[in-house]
Amino acid sequence: MRIGAHVSTSGGVDKAIDRAIEIGAECIQIFPSAPQGWGFKSPDELAIAEFKRKAFENDVGPNVFHGIYLVSLGSDDLALVERGKASLIKYLNTADDLGVDGVIFHLNSHKGRGFDGVFDQVLGSIQEVLADTPDNTKLIIENSAGMGNHIGSKFSEIGMFIRELNNPRVKVCLDTQHSFAAGYDLRTKDSVEAVMDEFDRDIGLDHLMAVHCNDSKPDLGGALDRHENIGEGFLGTNAFESILAHPAFMDIPFYLEVPGFEGKGPDAENVQILKELRRGVN
Repeated sequence: MRIGAHVSTSGGVDKAIDRAIEIGAECIQIFPSAPQGWGFKSPDELAIAEFKRKAFENDVGPNVFHGIYLVSLGSDDLALVERGKASLIKYLNTADDLGVDGVIFHLNSHKGRGFDGVFDQVLGSIQEVLADTPDNTKLIIENSAGMGNHIGSKFSEIGMFIRELNNPRVKVCLDTQHSFAAGYDLRTKDSVEAVMDEFDRDIGLDHLMAVHCNDSKPDLGGALDRHENIGEGFLGTNAFESILAHPAFMDIPFYLEVPGFEGKGPDAENVQILKELRRGVN
């Protein structure tokens, strides 16, 4: 497994590789545009070339994009759905340009219509995105924390999309904090084993492509998306030792999305904690 982090692209997309090196990240997740807005400008050829050169020369990867937070394929506002599809298509095309593996995105809310009420709409939207994007890129569904009307907090829900889509380009990102907040206990070796057995039954371990590695501010089943630094939340360091030791994660990249010990986002200290835990289980 590789230990990485979400880093900023401020100053140019290639600067993300510089920031990865600064904190010791072996792979990165980035927003190629502002996560709370629809505006998007593709990187120019020089920035693309520099990103690819720096990533190759410094062995930083595999790398992924995170989709903007406004994407909501289950919305009852069809104009919003169309904008969400267009955003994912732009991101996947840019991922291909940069040599980035794919785009992690949230299924978001069913807006009160229920999972069954939006399933076909979301399914069709994903199919349209896949049809209009490069075959070598991956569309990666992230599990949710179970907040409000958000879908995808249950492995069984994600598994339904995986089975119906039946497309090798559709993968899954397991967020440790979201899982814990949704009621999946990851604090011990036995509980991690049970959770990953359920993941395998409902989704399939072959679809697991990435891990968002975050401790949790809320306790088990708290249904809130609130990340904490590794070892400072309700999951605790022992949980991550158990997670890193599980064979399902042996070849999976881990991306930190923690607040950082100085409140500036993923940092060298969090990266080092995970590297030390990895060293202990190898």
